[in-house]
Amino acid sequence: MTEHLHTIGGTIAYDLTGEGPLVVLAHGMGDSRHSYRFLVPGLVAAGYRVANVDLRGCGDSSTGWPSYERADIARDLVAVIRHLGGPAVIIGQSISGGAASIAAATAADVVAGVVELAPFTRKQSIDLGGLLRNRRHRAGTVQLARVMATGSLSGWLAYLDVAVPTKPADWIGERGRIETTLRRPERMAVLRAMTRTSPADAGAVLGDVRRPVLVIEGSADPDWADPRAEGERILADLPDGIGELAVIDGAGHYPHTETPAAVLELTLPFLTRTLPLDGGHRA
Repeated sequence: MTEHLHTIGGTIAYDLTGEGPLVVLAHGMGDSRHSYRFLVPGLVAAGYRVANVDLRGCGDSSTGWPSYERADIARDLVAVIRHLGGPAVIIGQSISGGAASIAAATAADVVAGVVELAPFTRKQSIDLGGLLRNRRHRAGTVQLARVMATGSLSGWLAYLDVAVPTKPADWIGERGRIETTLRRPERMAVLRAMTRTSPADAGAVLGDVRRPVLVIEGSADPDWADPRAEGERILADLPDGIGELAVIDGAGHYPHTETPAAVLELTLPFLTRTLPLDGGHRA
């Protein structure tokens, strides 16, 4: 059942499933909570209460928000946690990985830890050498530029075809669902606005994070010429001993849909340490 949280500026939709400590899922741009369709059952079966959130402007959440920065998304996620009763671990992908970092830095009283999937969590610079060397990175960057510049739906769909090298069994239907949604001008406007945001706001607070962070990258993610190196840079900007990095071989920008079993295998031990099922909480 979909529930709604009314906040200043709009309404955030989410599904709440299971019982136990709270895990909050936040998807990437151009998507919805349906992105986590393969991960939710495993988390619930493991004993967690899962709030699967539609970001502002996405899915069943309202459009027309004044801003779509990572800091805004972080406030929404913290509001959901406070509404449902924390503490919680946030699992955030892409733009929401950066938002999860901000939430951990600014609301450590309710954020027990964060899992960042293929996150944009630090200021980016153009890697000209990487674009020349890595054909996948070059193709993905070109298509994202089309979306940013013109709101091109065909550009986004072409990007997804590169960003999801291992297609899930339901990919034809899932791609069609995304296409139908983004044909609505107000939804494409949100995607275009998100492509124009900068992860610098997340990078600025990485040093303030005091909760554990697990970064999961896919080795075939086209958003970086070297995804492992990007993950290592995030860890270097965190306080010593806070972060850990895992790279899933062959996964792209959506490891939770391409390789959900591998993501779950990495995530459950992290949850055991940061959000114990017995109700204990590491301060």
